[in-house]
Amino acid sequence: MPIPEFRRHFEALEDPRVERTKAHALIDIVMIAVCACICGAEGWEDMEDFGLEKEAWLREHLGLELANGIPSDDTFRRLFGRLDPVVFARCLGGWVASFRTAPVADGDPEVIAMDGKTARHSYDVATGQECMHLVTAWATENGLALGQAKVDEKSNEITALPGLLKLLDIAGCIVTTDAMGCQKSVAEQVVAQRGDYVLAVKGNHPSLHEDLKVVFAYVRKNEGYRKDPARRGCFDYHDSIDKDHGRIEIRRCWTAQGREIEWLWGKGEWTGLRSVCMVESERRIGDKVSIETRYFLSSLEGDAAKVARAVRLHWGIENGLHHVLDVSMGEDACGIWKDHGPENLATLRRFAVSLLRQERTSKRGVKARMKRSGWSNGYLEKVILGTAN
Repeated sequence: MPIPEFRRHFEALEDPRVERTKAHALIDIVMIAVCACICGAEGWEDMEDFGLEKEAWLREHLGLELANGIPSDDTFRRLFGRLDPVVFARCLGGWVASFRTAPVADGDPEVIAMDGKTARHSYDVATGQECMHLVTAWATENGLALGQAKVDEKSNEITALPGLLKLLDIAGCIVTTDAMGCQKSVAEQVVAQRGDYVLAVKGNHPSLHEDLKVVFAYVRKNEGYRKDPARRGCFDYHDSIDKDHGRIEIRRCWTAQGREIEWLWGKGEWTGLRSVCMVESERRIGDKVSIETRYFLSSLEGDAAKVARAVRLHWGIENGLHHVLDVSMGEDACGIWKDHGPENLATLRRFAVSLLRQERTSKRGVKARMKRSGWSNGYLEKVILGTAN
């Protein structure tokens, strides 16, 4: 069972308890917490209840010592309130990352989406503590959380992203961010780590945003540019159509590069910038039609199909992680706020989602897999081991 491999990844995790209070082994407490979150535990009391119901299985199949029985909810609360959240996330992330499969078929690079989420009830009025905001790096097609960073209360995602990137192996991957992450420091860090980027541009870079509108207004007005020998290779176009449940979605992507973008505002300050992109999403539901237009900077060559794929996969972090955290795991409703508890519990949730997504014998969604993990010890073993993919 996973204990030897699991233990290896947690060798760097320091136990914050004094020696006389260590009635339960650190690795036992952490493993119970991981299993409990996979089965839908939303807090410390749930973890104790899970352990009591599964004690025989935990001893026999996971090899936990449990010399003093199952830890109480207060033990979980005190330990996770004091564990170093950065080291804990790194240890748990290293273990879960071992389930990461080879990058994507057909030679397409892996897309790593970086985005933040706020836990709405992780505040405390009495102490003035604000809601916790975490930035997560999400391997979109693997369905894995690769790492996370807490945003300081007096800061924002801009300062957290470069630090999180330094912890990741992004060589050969495409990193995507929303407009908050469209920063020169992020572009520089990605290129330094031998990755590529696709960064959304909005009003936080007003001059650049306006320049991109000018570029693509010209492109759309002058479709004959393809026949101009002087501009050959400077532009590209790709589109796709999806139909599902009465909805039609048309995605169009234009890219520009080379001489066509040399004049852009501040171009030379963006490390590795090779192309700019416009993506137009047209959604038709019955008689209703809505169109959204977005602009991007990229270190990729102006291959519209490749950029369109990265932009589309970026939203996997919303659907594959953030939606699951709120709807299936109740993160926004969780009122745990004290010490490092909220951050460490958020880490457990994110990596529990990753493990559930790696188990692919079930064709149902994450919530159904959570239920099945709680009902079936055999299925829970598959999720923990990652052997049934």
